[in-house]
Amino acid sequence: MTLNDSPVDTADIGIVDITPENIADYGVCGYKDLKKHRELRRKIDWFEEYYRKGLRIKALVSKEHGYQGMVEYIPGRYAHRPVDADGYMFIHCIFVGFRNEFKGKGYASSMIDECIREAKEAGMHGVAVVVRDGPFMAGRTLFVRKGFVAADTADPDFELLVLKFNPDTKDPRFRDMKEHLREYRDGLFVIRSVQCPYTEKNTNAILESARSKFNLRATLIDLEGPDAVQNAPCAFGTFCIVHNGEVISHHPISNTRFENIMKKRIR
Repeated sequence: MTLNDSPVDTADIGIVDITPENIADYGVCGYKDLKKHRELRRKIDWFEEYYRKGLRIKALVSKEHGYQGMVEYIPGRYAHRPVDADGYMFIHCIFVGFRNEFKGKGYASSMIDECIREAKEAGMHGVAVVVRDGPFMAGRTLFVRKGFVAADTADPDFELLVLKFNPDTKDPRFRDMKEHLREYRDGLFVIRSVQCPYTEKNTNAILESARSKFNLRATLIDLEGPDAVQNAPCAFGTFCIVHNGEVISHHPISNTRFENIMKKRIR
């Protein structure tokens, strides 16, 4: 385990390269029990498919406390977000700290450095990431400190940030999500991708509530592959809930939260 040029004490913790051979040992996104979590099995299968295409996960692992964070990135042509980012390395997600003592210690910065290094070694244009201040996404502050700048924005408050190695290269951009939102005008749609394992939890309960409590025609749409996700109707890409052509959740939520939203919409 290594933390390249880390500003913190690394006696207990380091960055591990996750591979198809060891992912079941370390788990991902906090999931480790294959028997208990079907979403972990789906995530592992997805990881193995895209690992061959350049997908990488770096896990932050403590010898004493185990899995404490990760960064996941992939060549932009395979990005599971509604972006045009071909030629860039694209960060899907990054987080640190199931335990508070690992937060604010520079670990996330070190993991981003790993991504930047690999993007340069691969001869890419730079690194891109979608950020938002809120659940399930990294905020912009960390990336701005690393030199990232805004390349594009999307409703309601998403930003596409980029760190370019060559200032003359074309910026990455969000795709036209409003165009694809028109496909979901009638009824309730839960749209998800296996890229994010948290999209599995609560989905069945939300669909059941939509049908039984709100008398809605509810449809589950599993987005298969990057082309489908890049044409998703919301900037999170791998999960959203759409009701009658309007995005009512941009990230995974509980069934209780869903019901509260619908009670305000259907009176």
